Amino acid sequence: MTKTIFIAGSGGIGEAAALLLREWCEFETAIILGDISEDNLAKAKAFVTEGSSKTTPVETVLMPREGTSDDLKAAFERSDVLLDCSPGGQAPRMARFAVEFGMHYANLTEYVAETDAIIELAKDAETGFILQTGLAPGFINVLAMQLYGEFVEKYRNENVERIAMKVGALTAHAHAPHFYGFTWSPIGVATEYVKNSRVIRSHKITERPALSARETIIIGARTYEADLTSGGAADLPDFFEGKARELDYKTLRYPGHYEWVESVEKKLPKDEDLPANLEKVMLEQIPSVEDDLVLVHASVDGFDHRGRRRMIEKAYYVEPLEINGKSLRAIQTTTAAPLCQSAMMLLSGKYKGVVLQSQLEPQEFLGGNFVSRVYENKQ
Repeated sequence: MTKTIFIAGSGGIGEAAALLLREWCEFETAIILGDISEDNLAKAKAFVTEGSSKTTPVETVLMPREGTSDDLKAAFERSDVLLDCSPGGQAPRMARFAVEFGMHYANLTEYVAETDAIIELAKDAETGFILQTGLAPGFINVLAMQLYGEFVEKYRNENVERIAMKVGALTAHAHAPHFYGFTWSPIGVATEYVKNSRVIRSHKITERPALSARETIIIGARTYEADLTSGGAADLPDFFEGKARELDYKTLRYPGHYEWVESVEKKLPKDEDLPANLEKVMLEQIPSVEDDLVLVHASVDGFDHRGRRRMIEKAYYVEPLEINGKSLRAIQTTTAAPLCQSAMMLLSGKYKGVVLQSQLEPQEFLGGNFVSRVYENKQ
């Protein structure tokens, strides 16, 4: 029986998700792309279908900025799952559509207020709602959960010293003085540099200012710096409070970048416009590039049952991917693949109500067709 997948938002992640689903899905599907722009829809459909031997139908529907339309209602009534690639502020609206039309739902947003609203909205839903399932939050959190499970099984201790999650959306090359290039949303970068980070310190949940706990780390014989940023920890602080002495999420950058950011921030007024003002300065001085890479690192550090200190860690290095002559940037595939994998898990019928990152089955998620092909390069 054909499963219909509705993708709300046909930008870079939405079109990547549609392409991966059409090319890699292991059962029969139909794809509906929704967007507020007819031009974006036409561009995304061409991107997904041109040069492909697949026959999976790809439809488009124009989405009104507010409310619904007859065409949109008809599309929702035929859809089994809604993958939300729209701006984060739209997430509660999209989730309400999922509840109203009996669709499963998965999203990417790291926004806290919107996530809390969806948790309340979908707590009694008959369908499944997997929240915050991109790269970070998303993949990095499930990876940390898998490593924690391995640590407990191997070393027989459920209490650990530190769980560390690190992700970097980087460029292949970086130049002074900023040592950076934009590979995704500039305002997203500026915001995560400004908002507080939710962490665990001394076994308790607390908040720390962004960019307030810098460290140097060597991954694959290369040196990086990492510092606290907002959003990437998902619900893991709640799960590990009392189990981990420390837990945090940090963003990886090339050495020298955060020092430059701090020098810029010092000159800006500390008010509610700080993210926008920081974005403005960064856009003036930092180029946007297509040639990107994504680096992921997670570790669990603690003592075994005999008191000896142990660490389990895992790193992934993901480069751009080409499908049917179409180039997908690393940030696209590493974000879209977890979303597609979540769709597969929802369509299995095993999930109902709200599902947070700590509640996903790590082996099923990480070993799934979409995630393993992107992160493990199992083509």
